[in-house]
Amino acid sequence: MLPSSRQPMPAESVDPDHKAFLDDYVGRLHRATAIDDSIFAGISATRATWLRTREQGGRVVFIGNGGSAGIASHLAIDLAKNASVPALCFSDASMMSCLANDYGFEDWIAHAVRLNARAGDCLVAISSSGRSKNILNAVAQARTMKLDVITLSGMNADNPLRNLGDVNFWVDSRSYNIVETTHQFWMMAAIDLVIGRAEYPAS
Repeated sequence: MLPSSRQPMPAESVDPDHKAFLDDYVGRLHRATAIDDSIFAGISATRATWLRTREQGGRVVFIGNGGSAGIASHLAIDLAKNASVPALCFSDASMMSCLANDYGFEDWIAHAVRLNARAGDCLVAISSSGRSKNILNAVAQARTMKLDVITLSGMNADNPLRNLGDVNFWVDSRSYNIVETTHQFWMMAAIDLVIGRAEYPAS
């Protein structure tokens, strides 16, 4: 490989307004991802729930919208591939468009749970605001099926999703990117706690 002709940017060329913004931003992320005893307990309880799900022959079902849907897909892949806990997420466009067309957007995930989940499964519901109707309705459906439920939310402390799970995570931030990054970080920590290692080969 040829050496790059680009020179590193000198520190003094950093825009001071940008630096101030990013210093504040990283500080927000640090505060949001800080793990206290309650978060330790939640991550440990998540591990126990996932292992119990596997022992019961169930699967961990991740749901979310937008960025949270991307996180749901990432977590499902890593939990299944790296931690050997069967997992999936509802991200198929044909399923979404079919069920949303037939039952409405607010109810499509609830019907996906009704059609695909089974006894022994665990639902992980991710919503940054904690107010997404389709997520709340899916959790209600999971409860009627007696599934274990783990919730991840943020923004306002009184959001309705925050208290609906057996294990509940809430991020004290009003920044969507900080909330989503923290959700993924905590759930990745839970996956690695199942594996028992922080470093392992991709394959």
